[in-house]
Amino acid sequence: MNYVDEVLARVREKNASEPEFLQAVEEVLDSLRPVIEANEKKYRKEALLERLTEPDRQIKFRVLWVDDTGQVQVNTGYRVQFNNAIGPYKGGLRLHPSVNTSIVKFLGFEQIFKNSLTGLPIGGGKGGSDFDPKGKSDREVMAFCQSYIMELYKYIGANVDVPAGDIGTGAREIGYMYGQYKRLTGLYEGVLTGKGLSYGGSLARREATGYGLLYITRELMRCHGMNMEDKICCISGSGNVAIYAAEKAQQMGARVVTVSDSAGWIYDPDGIDVALLKEIKEVRRARLTEYAAAKPGAQYREGRGVWQVKCDIALPCATQNELGLEDAKALVAGGCRAVCEGANMPTTLEATRYLQEQGVLFVCGKASNAGGVATSALEMTQNSARLSWTFEEADAKLEQIMIHIYHNIDDAARRYGMEGNYVAGANIAGFEKVANAMLAQGVC
Repeated sequence: MNYVDEVLARVREKNASEPEFLQAVEEVLDSLRPVIEANEKKYRKEALLERLTEPDRQIKFRVLWVDDTGQVQVNTGYRVQFNNAIGPYKGGLRLHPSVNTSIVKFLGFEQIFKNSLTGLPIGGGKGGSDFDPKGKSDREVMAFCQSYIMELYKYIGANVDVPAGDIGTGAREIGYMYGQYKRLTGLYEGVLTGKGLSYGGSLARREATGYGLLYITRELMRCHGMNMEDKICCISGSGNVAIYAAEKAQQMGARVVTVSDSAGWIYDPDGIDVALLKEIKEVRRARLTEYAAAKPGAQYREGRGVWQVKCDIALPCATQNELGLEDAKALVAGGCRAVCEGANMPTTLEATRYLQEQGVLFVCGKASNAGGVATSALEMTQNSARLSWTFEEADAKLEQIMIHIYHNIDDAARRYGMEGNYVAGANIAGFEKVANAMLAQGVC
């Protein structure tokens, strides 16, 4: 049995109850086979893959808080510090009922390669809790966030581990967490990113993941002789990534016709009204039914169905494994030319392989979703230097990072005879930098 298969067998046996983590590891290691085979003796001796697939540290803890009725509530908090070979651990905090060890480990593992691709000195980590901020008052959210940081603060720091936002964790939650960290430590440092502009946040951070997704999508299209003008885009999700992906896509001349949430989805043939979407989701925190009620011509449909709409470009921006094999078949039948992931691992392995086999241009999230963490790292830079860049400065740096990522993954795929396989290219390019750093630092 070769080295990759040996490690995969061990990982499956050891983590049998963690399907999302196993999916992420299988996808990465399968695409790394040419690199591993070329260096198998060296990597095996150094147990490189075993070290890469085992987190440096896993932290799990109880989070107690009191709701508005006086009832004590109990949630579980997590932080996985996966790999810091190239910089301090960096990755978001997801607040959602689905959060468990498998979800956090898969996200942390993906983050290693995503962060490496940015070219910035940040390692991989992830965290969160099964707490659901939806429907909670500001006081309840604050109570949870303060209790969460009461435990987590022992393990994080500006040069150790720098968490950020994710699903369920926006500016409000980051603010409460930052205030509690400062209160506990007495330190005013860049320990969290996604902060408010009044206390160390970066302009363009809110827009970064969605904008970055479109910068890499446009470069992908340009390098294949196409442009964004008049292209029909289907987007899933209606959170931060989806909103700003829709905004940037329409600035580029495309027409975004769908968005979705956990209950249903909108089809708006005239193009999504981004200002209305922001009002509903960012201000009112309401459901998409209100969009259809306010926009004549828009149709609201319950359940899933975004990928049944004919489009040129599909941008899954909701959550993991939302785009399955049947969805991929529908996209191909509808003439889709490119799929670029805005969420973390939103496309199943079967769907990814089918899209690639059918000649659809496919860029995985660890590359196309990297704009958020890249701008988080730029926020860290501004905090360390006590600087504040303009929106235009931060956005220009983000655009260049995303263009660099595209050409980096394209080059990596070509070097190993897999031209056009941007999943393999992303994994290889991300892996090479991390592997070289791990080997240079010895057994640690």
